[in-house]
Amino acid sequence: MTSNPRILLVGTGRMAYQLGHSLLQQKADLVGVAGRNLKALNELALFLDRRAYGLHEPLPKVDLILLAVSDDAIAEVAAALPATDAVVAHTAGAKDMDVLAPHAHRGVLWPIQSLSHGAPVDMREVPLVVDGNEDKALAMLDELARRLSDSVLQLPHARRQHIHLAAVLASNFPVFLLGEARRLLRAQQLPPDLLMPLWRMTASKAAAIGPAEALTGPARRGDTETIRKHLDLLTPEPELRRAYELLSEMILHAHGHREPSGQ
Repeated sequence: MTSNPRILLVGTGRMAYQLGHSLLQQKADLVGVAGRNLKALNELALFLDRRAYGLHEPLPKVDLILLAVSDDAIAEVAAALPATDAVVAHTAGAKDMDVLAPHAHRGVLWPIQSLSHGAPVDMREVPLVVDGNEDKALAMLDELARRLSDSVLQLPHARRQHIHLAAVLASNFPVFLLGEARRLLRAQQLPPDLLMPLWRMTASKAAAIGPAEALTGPARRGDTETIRKHLDLLTPEPELRRAYELLSEMILHAHGHREPSGQ
């Protein structure tokens, strides 16, 4: 197995953008990028200074094909690729390797990070999870992952699912709730950016001293009167009110407080 495999990156979104940049930073042999959206493909190829390949044209001979596409597109894209001796891997935490069939050498390289366009992420600080259906795939992906990141774990699909669930709880839900909080402020003609120093400080404290010590607020204190007032204010927002009520109940229970009555 080559120690510097020739790599084709498939995808044109945020994962492909960040992963492609990281591969070049670590001097990986990225021979090109492929995709279906020709406009986005050409833009990414220009950014990475690599050749662009449409998925329906002849593709270069490579050792590793990385599918940095949406979860729902993995199976369709994998099925469209010609069967070769290359390792084919996806970058999704919630999907197993069966979606890559019928390719013989299948694997996963999943960054535990919410990736977006903009400034490239330092992938050395991002945990990478790898898996493979046989020794060749696992060894190639593990070696590549260790070039990209200082934190690499080999985990099967069942274990990855638990990490993916935990990541949604820790990242996706708080970001959505931040958006809802900003929306409520805008509805009251208040500056939504007032919350950003609080958001940054909360994240920093949680990382430094742990969530249990960083948690504050009325439910943590057992301030049920304030909770009742907040629920009243949320009456026009029934879905958000239910979420607030349930999360408050969970925090109250976790810290030994009684639930507010008359909710």
